[in-house]
Amino acid sequence: MKKIYNVIALASLAVASSCELTLYPETGYNEGNVKVDTEETSESQYSSRADMEGLRNSIYSSWTRDIQEKGYLDWLVYAECRADNAYGGNPSTGELMAIEANKQDGENKNVVRDWDWYQGQVSKCNDIICNIDRIKENDAAMTDTEYKQWKSEAYCWRAWNLFQMSQIWGDIPLVNTIPPAITAENIEEVYDEYFPARTPIAEVYAQMIEELTYATQNAPDVKMDDKNIFTKAFAHGMLARIYAEKTAQDWSKVAEHCAAVESYGFTLVEDYGSMWAYDETDATRFTSESIFEVDYDRDNGNWVWMMFHRNAYNPDDNYSWIKWITPSRDLIAAYEAEGDTERKNACIVYDEAIWSNYYPGNEYAFMHKVPTNASSIILMRLGEIYLLHAEALAMTGDLAGATDYVNRIRERAGIKTIAQPASQEAMIDAILHERRLELAFEGFRFFDLLRHGFDRAKEIHDAMPTLDSYWQPRFPLTEETVLMPVPQTALDNNPSLVQNPGY
Repeated sequence: MKKIYNVIALASLAVASSCELTLYPETGYNEGNVKVDTEETSESQYSSRADMEGLRNSIYSSWTRDIQEKGYLDWLVYAECRADNAYGGNPSTGELMAIEANKQDGENKNVVRDWDWYQGQVSKCNDIICNIDRIKENDAAMTDTEYKQWKSEAYCWRAWNLFQMSQIWGDIPLVNTIPPAITAENIEEVYDEYFPARTPIAEVYAQMIEELTYATQNAPDVKMDDKNIFTKAFAHGMLARIYAEKTAQDWSKVAEHCAAVESYGFTLVEDYGSMWAYDETDATRFTSESIFEVDYDRDNGNWVWMMFHRNAYNPDDNYSWIKWITPSRDLIAAYEAEGDTERKNACIVYDEAIWSNYYPGNEYAFMHKVPTNASSIILMRLGEIYLLHAEALAMTGDLAGATDYVNRIRERAGIKTIAQPASQEAMIDAILHERRLELAFEGFRFFDLLRHGFDRAKEIHDAMPTLDSYWQPRFPLTEETVLMPVPQTALDNNPSLVQNPGY
């Protein structure tokens, strides 16, 4: 009945109007690309090489720079605060604290905004992917190299967003088209494009693998002086991440793609903290270790620093309210147990504050990986790839090779190396521990644990409030609440969607 009702509603709308109709609130997709015309089908607004070049440039000048709130800040909540690395930080922000406490629901404003944002980014990629073949055929000004590179870059950004969505919600609507204009005659035919159902996660992964494989051959080459570009190395890195997850798990493929990334000439920086360093004029960017980062400068800077600590270039700005992603005592203890002062000092800084929710106000702990408004947001780097390679080697029985990769990371941190563990399980424990210390506040911890079994993630998630009274009480993690709920607004607007179990 819902489908019939919505078909009737859309048909009535199509007959009643020949003006532009924005369907974004109903579908979450294709804002500005949909026109209702009762006499003829409207052509795409994109028709030339110049249109495609403009959209391609927007990936870097606009789309990725919009990552700060939904794709980065909120992602850190899912990854760090749901595990053991960080307290939510600001008890007055109910949506944030509900996720830390595993009490989220379909009305959670953070979950709602993230669902809409990721789908909006996919829609922007579709503007390139769904139009570029036609334009290449009709506009001789577009070269074969441009066609392949621009399509690959859109594939990379779409895959990054689809991967994050699948980790948050599991099955997701997989939209690969721009719906045609609605008419009274075609409304049944186009219904599913306007109200897409959730696609099984295995199909989402299969598409990402296909498109990223294309990008490994056709994306731009690595440029050591510009890491704000989706390259062949980034595509290999994404494939390594995807093949590590249970849906498409193939550890030999993980090792293969990690080795491919390493072949492009990236090197670990000598000083771990230099990746987030700054001086009186500017922040560090595009180090030898960086594979992809969203970069900023002081004139066109990020704003997320104000959610974590201070902007070193204007220390008193926005420093009157409690910050997010507050480092946990458990993480600090893990650094101290290793004597790991280099990584601890790069990740965590102590400062005075006028609040004392988690630490004394005269020595409050803050997350320190965005210390200025000119600091980059690093989305992929060699340290992560080394440890993912170690994981793949461990899972395929090469404990010596896995130990070597772990020790490369530990040597850079200035701490003692480990002996080869006696078992695969012990090796994985060592790798996950190292990933925690190396990649803290970069958005991996909860999903790293989950990758090696729900019980591992649940044990740490549920234990935190019993070990440290500064953690708020948590509802126990269940196999259902590992995933976030589909927002209620999305369910209301799209009758083809179904809610995740448990909500």
